[in-house]
Amino acid sequence: MESGKAVGDVARAAAEQDGQRGTDGVENSNKRQAESAPQEALRPHAETAFAGELAALAAQDDRPRPARWNLSPWAVATYLLGGTLPDGTVITPKYVGPRRIVEVAVTTLATDRALLLLGVPGTAKTWVSEHLAAAVSGDSTLLVQGTAGTPEEAIRYGWNYAQLLAHGPSRDALVPSPVMRAMADGMTARVEELTRIPADVQDTLITILSEKNLPIPELGAEVQAVPGFNLIATANDRDRGVNELSSALRRRFNTVVLPLPESVQAEVDIVSRRVEQLGRSLDLPRLPDGTAEIMRVVTVFRELRGGVTEDGRTKVKSPSGTLSTAEAISVVTNGLALATHFGDGVLRPTDVAAGILGAVVRDPAADRVVWQEYLETVVRERDGWKDFYRACREVSA
Repeated sequence: MESGKAVGDVARAAAEQDGQRGTDGVENSNKRQAESAPQEALRPHAETAFAGELAALAAQDDRPRPARWNLSPWAVATYLLGGTLPDGTVITPKYVGPRRIVEVAVTTLATDRALLLLGVPGTAKTWVSEHLAAAVSGDSTLLVQGTAGTPEEAIRYGWNYAQLLAHGPSRDALVPSPVMRAMADGMTARVEELTRIPADVQDTLITILSEKNLPIPELGAEVQAVPGFNLIATANDRDRGVNELSSALRRRFNTVVLPLPESVQAEVDIVSRRVEQLGRSLDLPRLPDGTAEIMRVVTVFRELRGGVTEDGRTKVKSPSGTLSTAEAISVVTNGLALATHFGDGVLRPTDVAAGILGAVVRDPAADRVVWQEYLETVVRERDGWKDFYRACREVSA
């Protein structure tokens, strides 16, 4: 059997060959764009969008770094939670939540345990996963997107069938998965929505995570993970029972639960920051003063998903949707676009009302009753919310 190092070269060589084929495939397109300025990506990867912060942290990070890590665990946590460096560089927070959660997640990646980020939809699992990979390995793109149709090849490896038919199983015919490439290069791989992947495909991770090798029986070889390799998986706890993780696989993970924001103000801060970032990427003007509307959106979502008003005095029914922080961000961003293109640029209740209705009323029969009752018993009686009530009533009619 070939050594792990030799077959690690297989993964790297195959990845380079894929890149060359991709380059050939877009050669004409590149020629057409040769004389034009490079286009900025609509949504740059974390390592690109925050390259300046990562470079500043690396330059001033004098703490011990695990093998092949770009930053020390302390610097990775600082990158996610934010702070000010000794030279005055401000690191913006990427995650707003308990510091200990981030510290446990980062520490897990420095051990031989994989990391499972678990939580309800909209708790920033994917966002945290991407930024962890960017800070640790400088590359967040070694990603497997989990779906009901994710095949085993997406986690292990596949084949270039033209090469396979012409020459049989060979190094040139091998197409490495993102996980295989991460093993060979000592990088961080990511698996999104692990519980959406069929159970038999999930279990291909057991040997990878426990033995740190990936057999390739067709070549009589294996890929052995080198120091620096680890894996981050995400799953939302609403999916339990769809494709529940086997006990054998769950033991290979250290599970970190990402909670919903503890307070209204914390959630408002998260929504405001992300809306500002998204607004810049969409060329929307800076939000003049939308704090009042953001506060209303967040309050409505928190009360409906919690089943009680913020003051604890009135119980309300909850709709079928999750009403997550991510959905609040979407509602406010859409409202900002409405205010920009069809209003005066100031975020008003009429700009967010339709988005709230769409987020709350997922079941046209049951959820509409819940929403109407909430409007009449809570929103209508709340001081300073008359304009918001009228806007919501108008779109709900």
